[in-house]
Amino acid sequence: MLIIEPGDPRDPQVTALLQSSHNLMTTLFSPEENYFLSIDALCEPGVHFFVAREGDLVFGTGAMTEKDTYAEVKSMFTSNEARGKGVAAAILRALEDHAQSIGLSALKLETAEALDAAIRLYERNGFIRCGLFGDYSPNDTSVFMEKQL
Repeated sequence: MLIIEPGDPRDPQVTALLQSSHNLMTTLFSPEENYFLSIDALCEPGVHFFVAREGDLVFGTGAMTEKDTYAEVKSMFTSNEARGKGVAAAILRALEDHAQSIGLSALKLETAEALDAAIRLYERNGFIRCGLFGDYSPNDTSVFMEKQL
């Protein structure tokens, strides 16, 4: 049974999954087009980090950083074995539920045009494209999306 729960980015299994994500992003995009959070940054106050697991095996991660009235979705990643099995959607639902439970009115995120599967996931879950937000700089790869809660 798939369980979505708060997790620790420093857990060795979770760290390995996050490093896989970071490695993929650095092969696809230039340093100035990468906005992933480091393991240490994912442990800071105001960051809510979740894992998807079956038994002792971790299959996915997702986080949100609290902003004034919204949360930004970060570190969404699933293992190759979990792709297409609803793991990312389950994590996204948990992030949405958590954001609502702490009184936030929206989720926002940055992804990339080249990440077709990610964009389809977010659109299926009610996200729409929006303008630049936060500290992001305009570039040729980023797609910004939001969902009102």
